[in-house]
Amino acid sequence: MQPGEFQNADILSPTPAAEVPTPPQPNRLQWVFWGPNGLRAFWRLLIFVAITMGLRFGMSKILHLLHLVKPHTGNIEFTAKFVLVQDGLAFLCVLLATLIMGRFEKRSLGDYGLPPRSAFRLRFWEGIVWGFVAECATMFTLFLAGNATFHGFSLTGMAALQSGLLWAVAFLLVGFFEELLFRGYPQFTLGTGIGFWPTAFLLSALFWLGHMQNPGETWIGGLSTCLAALLFCVSLKLTGNLWLAIGMHAAWDWAETYFFGVADSGMPAHGHLLNTTMSGSKWMTGGSVGPEGSVVELIVVSATIGLLFLRFGREPRRLTAPLS
Repeated sequence: MQPGEFQNADILSPTPAAEVPTPPQPNRLQWVFWGPNGLRAFWRLLIFVAITMGLRFGMSKILHLLHLVKPHTGNIEFTAKFVLVQDGLAFLCVLLATLIMGRFEKRSLGDYGLPPRSAFRLRFWEGIVWGFVAECATMFTLFLAGNATFHGFSLTGMAALQSGLLWAVAFLLVGFFEELLFRGYPQFTLGTGIGFWPTAFLLSALFWLGHMQNPGETWIGGLSTCLAALLFCVSLKLTGNLWLAIGMHAAWDWAETYFFGVADSGMPAHGHLLNTTMSGSKWMTGGSVGPEGSVVELIVVSATIGLLFLRFGREPRRLTAPLS
């Protein structure tokens, strides 16, 4: 063996390869709850629902203990005061739950579709016109078809004015409550997980199921309600916030319940303007449900969706702030 042979052998011999670290195995339980942007949308929505229900339960208990609200016994009279209390408290609970979630997520009401700077401005009043005209289209179509007859006024003078204003405030609260509950935080949050339109269809179906609990509701009336919910989703997508939908929702209910004095989801109201009677086929009149159960209403809601696209174009407005 020549000198230096051992030295050369050491140089030529292969060195052991560096060990490649094994990637950590994903934690399946963590994946269920946490995504790239933090807590997953489903769980945030579940927390929102729990907070809303907790607030509603707590407020009801406090009001009953203070004897400010009496427990329901028997049939409920569909009056403006009843709607004011019921939907006013419901809206307060949803608003508080939205603000609480917004605080944790570092978001504002505007991110959830209700920017305060746009309150009661042009979009809201335009929605009022849309809702009133749409219900008038339904009722006058039924009138021309011989299915609706107007028999003069049920209220006149100051009584009509007071009742009209009271119902206006009541249905404004209905609009705030139902739009913020279905098209506010839930639409935003679930939309970040599964997309805007899948969320819109899912929540509209839940809106349908919720209205099916109303007395005398039919499947056509429920379908009209579901389609109306989609209409409000379209307005949200096209305008970027809920103010048009809130105005439309409030005016539609006000025109149906107070102005024309017909049943709203099967509930005839106390204190309405016109005396209106419906006659003819249940498909046309909606039967005991009212115009919501009429095929005419289905056509009017569908036409309104198309007209909204013509009015605002097909380019959707920005709905959400960037994910943090």
